[in-house]
Amino acid sequence: MELQFYTPESEILKDFIEGYYFIREEKIPKKIQYFTFPNNYKILSVNQSTTVHVERNRFIVSLSGDGKITSELVCSYTSPLEIIYEQAVNEVTIYFKPLGLNHFIDNTDIFSEKTVVNFLPFPDFRDTMKAIFEQPERKEQIRQLEHYLLSKLQKRDLSVIAQIVADVETGLKIEDIAEKHGLARQSIRRMFLKHVGKTPSEYRKIFRFRNAITEYGKSNNLTDLSYGNLFYDQSHFIKDFRTLTNTNPGSFFDNVDTEKGNVWLFV
Repeated sequence: MELQFYTPESEILKDFIEGYYFIREEKIPKKIQYFTFPNNYKILSVNQSTTVHVERNRFIVSLSGDGKITSELVCSYTSPLEIIYEQAVNEVTIYFKPLGLNHFIDNTDIFSEKTVVNFLPFPDFRDTMKAIFEQPERKEQIRQLEHYLLSKLQKRDLSVIAQIVADVETGLKIEDIAEKHGLARQSIRRMFLKHVGKTPSEYRKIFRFRNAITEYGKSNNLTDLSYGNLFYDQSHFIKDFRTLTNTNPGSFFDNVDTEKGNVWLFV
């Protein structure tokens, strides 16, 4: 089973959304099981006629048969999530960029929660998603989804936190970032939790990890890969990989396809 990942067709949405994938009930095997690894996106999964049971690092999705729309928002995870579909389902999952969802909803305080069950971003959300699920053509599903998202877009001035995020990505120390922006370290931590959904250190660790995946094919060996992606040394590189994937870098790269836009491990 392979999940096709779509990037937005709308040039406007590309600034806020990395992409999305669809699952259609009649197009998949009766059971899917895979691991997804930490990233810095906010992930909104919407299902039809399902029950979602959330454990610590596991989502179990099963059919309910009631036709209802359910949705879960994952704001942060720092170890692999196991996703299990006990039966074939209808689903669309949207990957918002680190500050992307902030431009669609008013209440960003929820981002400090790791997972928000029964997430309802807009009053007409369930009815709209039901209509999208009932559309038989994928191209039309995408058109309707993007039209709906564009109708909810409210561009906000997030220039300060956006610059702080960019500084964290460069490897600048938190105390230096705080001094640069005239803020206390704890203020930056609170801003990150409110707007990004994780601490600066969690964000940086995942950013390095994801960069290493992207750069894997361009590196001669794992030592070059570690130093080229802001890790202090190879032991730091291996430690972070074990934390984020539950395995070592060599085993990880042997078992996942790093050429794909998203990295899943099917089992």
